[in-house]
Amino acid sequence: MSGDIRRALVASPTPAARAAEERLRAVYDFAPIEAADMVVALGGDGFMLQTLHAMLEARRILPIFGMNLGTVGFLMNEWRLDGLDQRLAKAKSFKVNPLRMTVDTVDGEQFSIPAINEVSLLRETRQTAKLEVEVNGRIVLPELVCDGVLVATPAGSTAYNLSAHGPILPLGSALVALTPISPFRPRRWRGAILPEATRIRFAVLNPVKRPVSAVADQREVRDVAQVEVRIDRTTPLTLLFDPEHTLDDRIAAEQFIA
Repeated sequence: MSGDIRRALVASPTPAARAAEERLRAVYDFAPIEAADMVVALGGDGFMLQTLHAMLEARRILPIFGMNLGTVGFLMNEWRLDGLDQRLAKAKSFKVNPLRMTVDTVDGEQFSIPAINEVSLLRETRQTAKLEVEVNGRIVLPELVCDGVLVATPAGSTAYNLSAHGPILPLGSALVALTPISPFRPRRWRGAILPEATRIRFAVLNPVKRPVSAVADQREVRDVAQVEVRIDRTTPLTLLFDPEHTLDDRIAAEQFIA
C-alpha cells in the first residue's frame, strides 16, 4: 500500500462486484475497515448509500471512492483495475451534508434517521395523502393533497426528485428541493427551492383514514403522524471523484439530457 493511507475495500453482493473485488485484492493491499483511513466501494448508487448509512450508524465517517458496477452509478466513478493508487491520490473530494428525518408515528413512537439523497412521504393506500406543510414554523400549505412529497439534497436532486419533476440543484448550492409527488391540490403548486438551513415539518391530516409512510433513502417508517426534516451539519460525508468525473459536473450535465 502506497504511503501511509490505509484503504478498505467493500463490495455489493452482485456477481460483477464480487469478481471485481477479487481482482483488486489480487493486485492491491487493503486494510480492515475498522483500521482504514478511507474506503473503496464497488457497486451501484444503492450500495454507495448503504455504505454511507453504515458509516453514519457506526459514527465513523471515512472518505469513500466508489467504482460503478451497478446500473446508473451517479455517485460512482468508472470501474478500472489499473492505476488505483494514482486515482486515489488525485481524487477530488466533495462534502455532503445529509438530511435528518425525525418522525412521530400514530402509535407515539419516534425515530431519527439520516438521508443522503432524500426524505419522502408516500401514501400507503389508494387514497391520496393530505398533508400540512410548515416551513420554519410558518404553515405555507394548510392542505396538500397528493401521492406524496419529498425533500432532496443537491446530491439527491437527480434521483427520485428529478423523476418527480423537481429541480436539479448544483452541488454546493446550500439548497434543498421541496417537491410534490403527483399533486392534486393545489394543482398549480410545483414545489419550492429552499435554503438548506430551513426546517420543514409535515403533519399528516387524518393519518388513520389516509395513512402515510416516511422514507429516508431506503429506510421506511409507516403510519406517521408528523415528520420534521432538516440538514444535519454534524456528520458531513466525503465523496471522492476522479478529476474528470466530478459530481458537480455530472449534476450540471443532467440538465441538458433529453
